[in-house]
Amino acid sequence: MADLFSSFKLKDITLKNRIAVAPMCQYQATDGLTNEWHQVHYTSLARGGAGLVVVEATAVSPEGRITPKCLGLWNDEQAQGLAKIASAIKNAGAVAGIQIGHAGRKASAHIPWEGDDHIAHDDPQGWQPISPSATAFGANLSTIPTAMTIEDIERVQADFVTAAQRALAAGFEWLELHFAHGYLAQSFFSTYANQRTDEYGGNAEGRGRFLLETVAAVRAVWPQHLPLTARFGVIEFDHKDEEILCESIDLVKQFKQAGLDMLNVSICFSTPTANIPWSPAFLAPIAARVRQEVGFPVATSWGMDNPVHANSAIEDEQMDLVMIGKAFLANPHWPYQAAQTLKITRPSWVLPAPYAHWLERYSTVKAD
Repeated sequence: MADLFSSFKLKDITLKNRIAVAPMCQYQATDGLTNEWHQVHYTSLARGGAGLVVVEATAVSPEGRITPKCLGLWNDEQAQGLAKIASAIKNAGAVAGIQIGHAGRKASAHIPWEGDDHIAHDDPQGWQPISPSATAFGANLSTIPTAMTIEDIERVQADFVTAAQRALAAGFEWLELHFAHGYLAQSFFSTYANQRTDEYGGNAEGRGRFLLETVAAVRAVWPQHLPLTARFGVIEFDHKDEEILCESIDLVKQFKQAGLDMLNVSICFSTPTANIPWSPAFLAPIAARVRQEVGFPVATSWGMDNPVHANSAIEDEQMDLVMIGKAFLANPHWPYQAAQTLKITRPSWVLPAPYAHWLERYSTVKAD
């Protein structure tokens, strides 16, 4: 029976355990470029013992950034910086993954600790967001986006393909498409955001077309032996939960047929009025349903930071990986803590010797 510290193989990539560092935006880039912050941050996370480290949401184009401080992968200079990140993650003993996406109508926002709202129209650091329809998200993100033309759709899909090629050239071996959280891809599937009447709107088939085409286009350039995954919001937590979940699962089945290897199950976040039932591991049963009905591996995050809950989710076959986010910011060696909590004395990973020697030798000493 698999547990949190069992290895996990997907395509030709084997993770040393079932712990993954979730993509977490740092908002520290300039012109989409990595810098010393990212180098230190990702090296530290990878040294902590996770099997997989997924680099934060990285924009496929300048307009696809959430904020002006987001990472990008639309030019070669950005790819060169990210190559150093991928190398550092690998050298620290983890598999290097990256999440690529487009923010859609949530783009051109201030960073969270400077307002987390849309940048004013007359502010030169902002830009005009695009979306399936000219419908604003609402709340603090009130800018009305420009409705995308067919040419816009084709251009953005091409941007995803080019970013995937750059990610591969940079040395990443695990690619995640950001199809969640009210950003562009999720907006296409959402009835809150998509009011189109052409082939990219209307019923679930039309609303899912952009996502399905993008999976197929990226799969065509991403090697078959490497994992292609997506983070996708399958539930909104509004008055149509079962309907949305069923439509989402049907679309994920099509993702699988198009070549997707795994789903990171998440929340839609398409409306500020959703009533999300925040609690420990609250998405685990939903992830388990996706896993069972689609018949391929899944992961999820949101409240998975308790080692007992995380381990149980693997042992009970609710999911195949656990995505740990904020807990890694608080403690980059969360896997070591998890092993102690679960009383695993020889987990299937090794801390760097300068850490492991002292932690293991003096594990019973509570303070220096």
